[in-house]
Amino acid sequence: MKKSHPIRRTLLATAATVSGIVLLLSLKPASDPAGSVQAGAAGGAPSAQGGVVAGAQTLTGTAVQTDYGPVQVRITVDGGKITQADAVQKPSGGRSTQISGTAIPKLNQAAVAAGNADIDAVSGATYTSDGYKKSLQSALDQAGSAQGSGGQGAGAQTLTGTTVQTDYGPVQVRITVDGGKITQADAVQKPSGGRSTQISGTAIPKLNQAAVAAGSADIDAVSGATYTSDGYKQSLQSALDQAGKAQGSGGGGSGGGDEAGGSQDADGSQDAGGGAADSGAGKSTGTQVLTGSAVKTDYGPVQVRITVTDGRITNAEALQQPSGGRSTQISGTAIPKLNQNAVAAGSADIDAVSGATYTSEGYKKSVQSALDQAG
Repeated sequence: MKKSHPIRRTLLATAATVSGIVLLLSLKPASDPAGSVQAGAAGGAPSAQGGVVAGAQTLTGTAVQTDYGPVQVRITVDGGKITQADAVQKPSGGRSTQISGTAIPKLNQAAVAAGNADIDAVSGATYTSDGYKKSLQSALDQAGSAQGSGGQGAGAQTLTGTTVQTDYGPVQVRITVDGGKITQADAVQKPSGGRSTQISGTAIPKLNQAAVAAGSADIDAVSGATYTSDGYKQSLQSALDQAGKAQGSGGGGSGGGDEAGGSQDADGSQDAGGGAADSGAGKSTGTQVLTGSAVKTDYGPVQVRITVTDGRITNAEALQQPSGGRSTQISGTAIPKLNQNAVAAGSADIDAVSGATYTSEGYKKSVQSALDQAG
Protein backbone atom coordinates (compact mmCIF):
# COMPACT_ATOMS: atom_id res chain seq x y z
CA MET A 1 0.00 0.00 0.00
CA LYS A 2 1.40 3.38 -0.96
CA LYS A 3 2.37 5.79 1.82
CA SER A 4 -0.05 8.36 0.41
CA HIS A 5 -2.97 5.94 0.20
CA PRO A 6 -6.08 7.43 1.95
CA ILE A 7 -6.76 4.27 3.99
CA ARG A 8 -3.21 4.23 5.31
CA ARG A 9 -3.46 7.86 6.38
CA THR A 10 -6.77 7.12 8.15
CA LEU A 11 -5.33 4.16 10.07
CA LEU A 12 -2.30 6.15 11.21
CA ALA A 13 -4.44 9.06 12.39
CA THR A 14 -6.72 6.70 14.33
CA ALA A 15 -3.77 4.99 16.03
CA ALA A 16 -2.27 8.34 17.02
CA THR A 17 -5.58 9.48 18.49
CA VAL A 18 -6.02 6.28 20.56
CA SER A 19 -2.44 6.54 21.85
CA GLY A 20 -3.01 10.13 22.93
CA ILE A 21 -6.20 9.24 24.80
CA VAL A 22 -4.49 6.35 26.62
CA LEU A 23 -1.60 8.61 27.62
CA LEU A 24 -3.93 11.27 28.98
CA LEU A 25 -5.89 8.72 30.99
CA SER A 26 -2.71 7.29 32.47
CA LEU A 27 -1.53 10.76 33.60
CA LYS A 28 -4.81 11.93 35.11
CA PRO A 29 -4.55 10.26 38.58
CA ALA A 30 -1.12 11.79 39.22
CA SER A 31 -2.46 15.27 38.52
CA ASP A 32 -5.66 14.79 40.55
CA PRO A 33 -5.81 17.71 43.06
CA ALA A 34 -7.41 15.49 45.72
CA GLY A 35 -4.59 12.99 45.40
CA SER A 36 -2.02 15.77 45.82
CA VAL A 37 -3.64 17.01 49.05
CA GLN A 38 -3.69 13.52 50.55
CA ALA A 39 -0.07 12.91 49.65
CA GLY A 40 0.94 16.21 51.22
CA ALA A 41 -0.94 15.42 54.43
CA ALA A 42 0.60 12.00 54.68
CA GLY A 43 4.07 13.40 54.18
CA GLY A 44 3.60 16.16 56.75
CA ALA A 45 2.35 14.05 59.64
CA PRO A 46 5.56 12.18 60.40
CA SER A 47 7.46 15.46 60.47
CA ALA A 48 5.08 16.94 63.00
CA GLN A 49 5.11 13.81 65.12
CA GLY A 50 8.88 13.71 65.03
CA GLY A 51 9.00 17.26 66.38
CA VAL A 52 6.74 16.36 69.29
CA VAL A 53 8.86 13.44 70.37
CA ALA A 54 12.07 15.46 70.19
CA GLY A 55 10.61 18.35 72.23
CA ALA A 56 9.16 16.46 75.20
CA GLN A 57 10.91 16.72 78.56
CA THR A 58 10.07 14.98 81.83
CA LEU A 59 11.18 17.16 84.75
CA THR A 60 10.98 16.51 88.48
CA GLY A 61 10.74 19.47 90.82
CA THR A 62 12.29 19.77 94.25
CA ALA A 63 10.73 18.01 97.24
CA VAL A 64 9.14 20.80 99.26
CA GLN A 65 8.57 20.15 102.95
CA THR A 66 5.20 21.23 104.34
CA ASP A 67 3.73 20.95 107.83
CA TYR A 68 1.93 17.78 106.69
CA GLY A 69 4.64 16.13 104.63
CA PRO A 70 6.70 16.63 101.45
CA VAL A 71 5.25 17.59 98.09
CA GLN A 72 7.12 16.91 94.87
CA VAL A 73 5.82 17.44 91.34
CA ARG A 74 6.85 15.83 88.07
CA ILE A 75 5.77 17.43 84.78
CA THR A 76 6.02 16.72 81.08
CA VAL A 77 6.76 19.77 78.94
CA ASP A 78 6.25 19.53 75.19
CA GLY A 79 6.59 22.42 72.78
CA GLY A 80 6.90 24.83 75.71
CA LYS A 81 3.60 23.68 77.23
CA ILE A 82 2.86 21.53 80.28
CA THR A 83 1.11 18.47 78.91
CA GLN A 84 1.06 16.41 82.10
CA ALA A 85 1.56 17.01 85.82
CA ASP A 86 1.56 14.66 88.78
CA ALA A 87 2.76 14.56 92.38
CA VAL A 88 5.40 11.91 93.04
CA GLN A 89 5.25 12.84 96.72
CA LYS A 90 2.29 14.19 98.65
CA PRO A 91 1.15 14.34 102.30
CA SER A 92 -0.29 11.06 103.46
CA GLY A 93 -1.57 9.37 106.58
CA GLY A 94 -4.89 9.93 108.32
CA ARG A 95 -6.74 13.02 107.16
CA SER A 96 -3.82 14.04 104.88
CA THR A 97 -4.45 11.10 102.56
CA GLN A 98 -8.02 12.23 101.98
CA ILE A 99 -7.03 15.87 101.44
CA SER A 100 -4.27 14.94 99.01
CA GLY A 101 -6.60 12.63 97.14
CA THR A 102 -8.96 15.54 96.53
CA ALA A 103 -6.48 18.39 96.07
CA ILE A 104 -3.70 16.86 93.95
CA PRO A 105 -5.86 16.01 90.90
CA LYS A 106 -7.23 19.58 90.93
CA LEU A 107 -3.71 21.02 91.18
CA ASN A 108 -2.51 18.75 88.36
CA GLN A 109 -5.35 19.93 86.16
CA ALA A 110 -4.73 23.58 87.04
CA ALA A 111 -1.02 23.27 86.23
CA VAL A 112 -1.74 21.90 82.76
CA ALA A 113 -4.43 24.53 82.12
CA ALA A 114 -2.29 27.47 83.30
CA GLY A 115 1.00 26.26 81.88
CA ASN A 116 2.83 27.75 84.87
CA ALA A 117 2.94 27.75 88.67
CA ASP A 118 0.59 30.71 89.03
CA ILE A 119 -2.38 28.61 90.09
CA ASP A 120 -4.95 28.99 92.85
CA ALA A 121 -4.67 27.03 96.06
CA VAL A 122 -7.27 24.34 96.61
CA SER A 123 -9.63 25.23 99.44
CA GLY A 124 -8.86 23.21 102.55
CA ALA A 125 -5.40 22.23 101.28
CA THR A 126 -3.40 25.45 101.66
CA TYR A 127 -0.11 23.87 102.75
CA THR A 128 -0.24 21.15 100.10
CA SER A 129 -1.11 23.70 97.42
CA ASP A 130 1.76 25.98 98.40
CA GLY A 131 4.24 23.10 98.37
CA TYR A 132 2.88 21.94 95.02
CA LYS A 133 3.33 25.36 93.44
CA LYS A 134 6.92 25.68 94.70
CA SER A 135 7.88 22.24 93.42
CA LEU A 136 6.12 22.93 90.11
CA GLN A 137 8.07 26.17 89.72
CA SER A 138 11.38 24.41 90.37
CA ALA A 139 10.54 21.89 87.63
CA LEU A 140 9.69 24.71 85.23
CA ASP A 141 12.99 26.37 86.12
CA GLN A 142 14.76 23.26 84.86
CA ALA A 143 12.84 23.43 81.60
CA GLY A 144 13.89 27.06 81.18
CA SER A 145 17.51 26.21 81.92
CA ALA A 146 17.53 23.39 79.38
CA GLN A 147 16.08 25.63 76.68
CA GLY A 148 18.52 28.41 77.51
CA SER A 149 21.59 26.20 77.47
CA GLY A 150 20.41 24.42 74.34
CA GLY A 151 20.00 27.66 72.47
CA GLN A 152 22.91 29.77 73.61
CA GLY A 153 25.22 28.07 76.07
CA ALA A 154 25.68 31.42 77.79
CA GLY A 155 22.92 33.42 79.45
CA ALA A 156 20.94 32.94 82.62
CA GLN A 157 20.47 29.54 84.24
CA THR A 158 18.26 28.70 87.21
CA LEU A 159 19.75 25.80 89.14
CA THR A 160 18.40 24.01 92.20
CA GLY A 161 20.86 22.37 94.57
CA THR A 162 20.39 19.13 96.43
CA THR A 163 18.33 18.88 99.59
CA VAL A 164 20.76 18.71 102.51
CA GLN A 165 19.45 17.27 105.75
CA THR A 166 20.56 19.06 108.92
CA ASP A 167 19.81 18.38 112.59
CA TYR A 168 17.06 20.99 112.40
CA GLY A 169 15.54 20.27 109.02
CA PRO A 170 16.33 20.25 105.28
CA VAL A 171 18.07 23.09 103.44
CA GLN A 172 17.87 23.48 99.67
CA VAL A 173 19.16 26.40 97.62
CA ARG A 174 18.15 27.69 94.20
CA ILE A 175 20.43 30.12 92.35
CA THR A 176 20.40 32.08 89.13
CA VAL A 177 23.71 32.16 87.28
CA ASP A 178 24.22 34.68 84.49
CA GLY A 179 27.49 35.18 82.66
CA GLY A 180 29.26 32.91 85.14
CA LYS A 181 28.11 34.96 88.15
CA ILE A 182 25.50 34.26 90.82
CA THR A 183 22.90 36.98 90.38
CA GLN A 184 20.29 35.61 92.78
CA ALA A 185 20.12 33.01 95.55
CA ASP A 186 17.27 31.78 97.69
CA ALA A 187 16.40 28.83 99.91
CA VAL A 188 13.46 26.78 98.66
CA GLN A 189 13.70 24.68 101.81
CA LYS A 190 14.91 25.76 105.24
CA PRO A 191 14.49 24.63 108.86
CA SER A 192 11.18 25.73 110.31
CA GLY A 193 9.07 25.29 113.41
CA GLY A 194 9.58 26.93 116.79
CA ARG A 195 12.98 28.55 117.22
CA SER A 196 14.14 27.29 113.81
CA THR A 197 11.72 29.59 111.98
CA GLN A 198 13.22 32.63 113.68
CA ILE A 199 16.81 31.51 113.06
CA SER A 200 16.12 30.76 109.38
CA GLY A 201 14.37 34.12 108.99
CA THR A 202 17.54 35.87 110.14
CA ALA A 203 20.21 33.62 108.63
CA ILE A 204 18.89 32.80 105.15
CA PRO A 205 18.78 36.41 103.83
CA LYS A 206 22.37 36.89 105.01
CA LEU A 207 23.46 33.66 103.33
CA ASN A 208 21.67 34.63 100.11
CA GLN A 209 23.45 37.97 100.09
CA ALA A 210 26.81 36.35 100.84
CA ALA A 211 26.39 33.82 98.01
CA VAL A 212 25.75 36.58 95.47
CA ALA A 213 28.65 38.68 96.77
CA ALA A 214 31.13 35.77 96.82
CA GLY A 215 29.95 34.11 93.64
CA SER A 216 30.76 30.76 95.22
CA ALA A 217 29.94 28.51 98.18
CA ASP A 218 32.99 29.78 100.07
CA ILE A 219 31.00 31.93 102.46
CA ASP A 220 31.07 32.37 106.22
CA ALA A 221 28.54 30.70 108.47
CA VAL A 222 26.01 32.97 110.13
CA SER A 223 26.56 33.18 113.87
CA GLY A 224 23.97 31.14 115.75
CA ALA A 225 22.97 29.21 112.61
CA THR A 226 25.88 26.86 112.10
CA TYR A 227 23.89 23.83 110.94
CA THR A 228 21.69 25.85 108.60
CA SER A 229 24.74 27.63 107.18
CA ASP A 230 26.57 24.37 106.55
CA GLY A 231 23.55 22.84 104.80
CA TYR A 232 23.12 26.00 102.76
CA LYS A 233 26.73 25.93 101.57
CA GLN A 234 26.53 22.25 100.60
CA SER A 235 23.32 22.75 98.61
CA LEU A 236 24.74 25.89 97.00
CA GLN A 237 27.85 24.00 95.92
CA SER A 238 25.77 21.24 94.34
CA ALA A 239 23.88 23.87 92.32
CA LEU A 240 27.17 25.43 91.22
CA ASP A 241 28.40 21.97 90.21
CA GLN A 242 25.48 21.76 87.77
CA ALA A 243 26.39 25.15 86.33
CA GLY A 244 29.97 23.96 85.89
CA LYS A 245 28.85 20.84 84.05
CA ALA A 246 26.66 22.87 81.72
CA GLN A 247 29.48 25.30 80.97
CA GLY A 248 31.91 22.44 80.43
CA SER A 249 29.67 20.65 77.96
CA GLY A 250 28.75 23.85 76.16
CA GLY A 251 32.30 25.17 76.02
CA GLY A 252 33.96 22.00 74.82
CA GLY A 253 33.46 22.81 71.17
CA SER A 254 34.78 26.35 71.35
CA GLY A 255 37.78 25.31 73.44
CA GLY A 256 38.69 22.66 70.94
CA GLY A 257 38.37 25.19 68.15
CA ASP A 258 40.97 27.46 69.78
CA GLU A 259 43.45 24.61 69.95
CA ALA A 260 42.80 23.66 66.35
CA GLY A 261 43.36 27.21 65.15
CA GLY A 262 46.69 27.63 66.94
CA SER A 263 48.31 24.27 66.34
CA GLN A 264 49.52 23.44 62.84
CA ASP A 265 52.19 21.39 61.15
CA ALA A 266 54.85 23.04 59.01
CA ASP A 267 52.81 22.43 55.87
CA GLY A 268 49.91 24.39 57.36
CA SER A 269 47.60 21.45 58.03
CA GLN A 270 45.95 21.12 61.43
CA ASP A 271 47.32 18.47 63.73
CA ALA A 272 45.67 16.68 66.64
CA GLY A 273 44.15 19.95 67.74
CA GLY A 274 41.57 19.53 65.00
CA GLY A 275 40.63 16.18 66.49
CA ALA A 276 40.18 17.83 69.84
CA ALA A 277 37.77 20.26 68.28
CA ASP A 278 35.71 17.41 66.86
CA SER A 279 35.84 15.64 70.18
CA GLY A 280 34.72 18.72 72.04
CA ALA A 281 31.80 19.23 69.72
CA GLY A 282 30.72 15.67 70.36
CA LYS A 283 30.61 16.34 74.08
CA SER A 284 28.27 19.29 73.81
CA THR A 285 25.42 17.07 74.98
CA GLY A 286 27.66 14.76 77.02
CA THR A 287 27.56 15.17 80.79
CA GLN A 288 24.53 15.84 82.96
CA VAL A 289 24.22 15.85 86.75
CA LEU A 290 20.67 14.85 87.63
CA THR A 291 18.98 14.61 91.02
CA GLY A 292 16.15 12.14 91.45
CA SER A 293 13.07 12.62 93.55
CA ALA A 294 13.20 12.08 97.30
CA VAL A 295 11.34 8.80 97.83
CA LYS A 296 9.80 8.15 101.23
CA THR A 297 10.32 4.69 102.70
CA ASP A 298 9.23 3.17 106.00
CA TYR A 299 12.67 3.97 107.40
CA GLY A 300 13.30 7.41 105.91
CA PRO A 301 13.73 9.21 102.57
CA VAL A 302 16.07 8.08 99.79
CA GLN A 303 17.29 10.50 97.14
CA VAL A 304 19.89 9.76 94.49
CA ARG A 305 22.07 11.98 92.32
CA ILE A 306 23.58 10.52 89.15
CA THR A 307 26.04 11.69 86.54
CA VAL A 308 25.14 10.69 82.98
CA THR A 309 27.82 10.95 80.31
CA ASP A 310 26.98 10.17 76.69
CA GLY A 311 23.86 8.34 77.80
CA ARG A 312 25.56 6.20 80.47
CA ILE A 313 25.52 6.46 84.25
CA THR A 314 29.11 7.18 85.27
CA ASN A 315 28.50 8.03 88.91
CA ALA A 316 25.74 7.55 91.49
CA GLU A 317 25.41 8.65 95.09
CA ALA A 318 22.67 8.95 97.69
CA LEU A 319 22.01 12.47 98.96
CA GLN A 320 19.44 11.20 101.42
CA GLN A 321 19.28 7.77 103.02
CA PRO A 322 17.63 6.21 106.09
CA SER A 323 19.58 6.95 109.25
CA GLY A 324 19.35 6.54 112.98
CA GLY A 325 19.90 3.35 114.98
CA ARG A 326 20.01 0.21 112.87
CA SER A 327 19.14 2.18 109.69
CA THR A 328 22.52 3.94 109.69
CA GLN A 329 24.32 0.59 109.63
CA ILE A 330 22.06 -0.84 106.90
CA SER A 331 22.43 2.26 104.71
CA GLY A 332 26.19 2.22 105.21
CA THR A 333 26.32 -1.29 103.76
CA ALA A 334 23.58 -1.08 101.14
CA ILE A 335 24.08 2.33 99.52
CA PRO A 336 27.63 1.72 98.21
CA LYS A 337 26.42 -1.55 96.64
CA LEU A 338 23.43 0.17 95.06
CA ASN A 339 25.67 2.95 93.70
CA GLN A 340 27.94 0.36 92.14
CA ASN A 341 25.03 -1.59 90.68
CA ALA A 342 23.46 1.54 89.14
CA VAL A 343 26.69 2.39 87.32
CA ALA A 344 27.19 -1.21 86.20
CA ALA A 345 23.60 -1.60 84.94
CA GLY A 346 23.27 1.89 83.53
CA SER A 347 19.63 1.89 84.61
CA ALA A 348 17.32 1.53 87.61
CA ASP A 349 16.81 -2.16 86.85
CA ILE A 350 19.06 -3.38 89.66
CA ASP A 351 18.69 -6.04 92.32
CA ALA A 352 17.72 -5.11 95.87
CA VAL A 353 20.42 -5.50 98.50
CA SER A 354 19.62 -8.32 100.89
CA GLY A 355 18.40 -6.97 104.23
CA ALA A 356 17.72 -3.51 102.78
CA THR A 357 14.57 -4.05 100.74
CA TYR A 358 12.88 -0.73 101.52
CA THR A 359 16.03 1.30 100.99
CA SER A 360 16.74 -0.52 97.72
CA GLU A 361 13.23 0.11 96.44
CA GLY A 362 13.42 3.81 97.27
CA TYR A 363 16.86 4.03 95.66
CA LYS A 364 15.64 2.48 92.42
CA LYS A 365 12.64 4.82 92.20
CA SER A 366 14.84 7.86 92.75
CA VAL A 367 17.33 6.69 90.11
CA GLN A 368 14.50 6.20 87.64
CA SER A 369 13.17 9.71 88.26
CA ALA A 370 16.65 11.09 87.59
CA LEU A 371 16.92 9.06 84.39
CA ASP A 372 13.51 10.40 83.32
CA GLN A 373 15.04 13.88 83.31
CA ALA A 374 17.93 12.70 81.14
CA GLY A 375 15.52 11.02 78.76
